[in-house]
Amino acid sequence: QAQLVESGGGLVQAGGSLRLSCAASGLTFSSGAMAWFRQAPGEEREFVASISATSSSRYYLDSVKGRFTISRDNAKNSGYLQMNSLKPEDTAVYFCAQRTGASGFYYSPTSYRYWGQGTQVTVSS
Repeated sequence: QAQLVESGGGLVQAGGSLRLSCAASGLTFSSGAMAWFRQAPGEEREFVASISATSSSRYYLDSVKGRFTISRDNAKNSGYLQMNSLKPEDTAVYFCAQRTGASGFYYSPTSYRYWGQGTQVTVSS
């Protein structure tokens, strides 16, 4: 059974850092792009960052460029999101997602087949 499990969320003060992890099992993690999305209360799910299967391409939401870094370790079936200089507006539930093909836009949630349950990130001012 395919599964993605996020960890690393928590409460942090503005300006602080967190590192989110996404552990994959039951799927061929190395074969597809993965991404991080986030969803704040009352808001739609929002693209944050994506990374191709071989780490050759990375894309970021404009508001996190220079602060967040997406990475992956296919040997460990894991993906990561390093978040620095966190701001209160980064507060949301963060989800990792995995694609199985190349159709659709990298920033669209509908392009991703597998999803984790999410991890809460709260940034206090």
